[in-house]
Amino acid sequence: MDSVLTFASQLAKECGEILLDYFRLPKIQTDYKPDHSLVTEADIAVDRHISQAIHTAFPQDILLSEELKPDYLPIGDNTPLWIIDPLDGTTNFSLGLHHWGTSIARIENGFPSLAVQYFPLFNEMYTAQKKSGTYLNDTQLSVCNPNTMNKTTFFSCCSRAIKNYHVTIPYKIRIFGSATYSFCSLARGNALISFEAKAKIWDIAGAWLMVPEAQGYIEMYNGDEPFPLSPGKSFISQNYAILAAVTPDLMKKARNKIIPK
Repeated sequence: MDSVLTFASQLAKECGEILLDYFRLPKIQTDYKPDHSLVTEADIAVDRHISQAIHTAFPQDILLSEELKPDYLPIGDNTPLWIIDPLDGTTNFSLGLHHWGTSIARIENGFPSLAVQYFPLFNEMYTAQKKSGTYLNDTQLSVCNPNTMNKTTFFSCCSRAIKNYHVTIPYKIRIFGSATYSFCSLARGNALISFEAKAKIWDIAGAWLMVPEAQGYIEMYNGDEPFPLSPGKSFISQNYAILAAVTPDLMKKARNKIIPK
């Protein structure tokens, strides 16, 4: 395993242990950010742990993280950038539900080159490197073949997709409450289509690599592509509508069946 991937995977496991300690507490401190999204003391603690670890191991790299450094401030060259979501699925976490985890992605030359997403309660470690495939623990993943799909395949999306769009996808719907897990479900061969209506850059950075490395397809539902990143941009209020599918044909059909209200 590449040394940088080994570092990121070990870091994700450390974050999982920190999050599990908070998850087991009878009560956890919560608050709301200016965009009305939930944040907990666990989010902050893990964000701080990741930031310190990356700064120590890669002191020249840039960091973009949801809680502590949500602004992209490049230094004028192609210095690698880490995009961090310390706790994706914060609402699930605060409610005692199990779909939550940490997402770590490294950006080189403007595009994701490495991604790690870890869901400790399931012991699921998703990893991907450019031109090296996507893995779940030690098993290489591939998206579902729609010609041999079974009754357990589904359409994964967020609650905003149902609220703000007319959705007529002809498959069972599953809402995980975690954008990263939604796209992982497609990469591992369960979901045929995934749609996140208002994702943030830290929700999609890993998926932007993991899905195509598992032979799937991912793109903007509308608007400009997220990569390469725009220099000097704040990502606090930037939302992305992201669509993923196992084939270009299903991508096209999904667009015709997900219509804004």
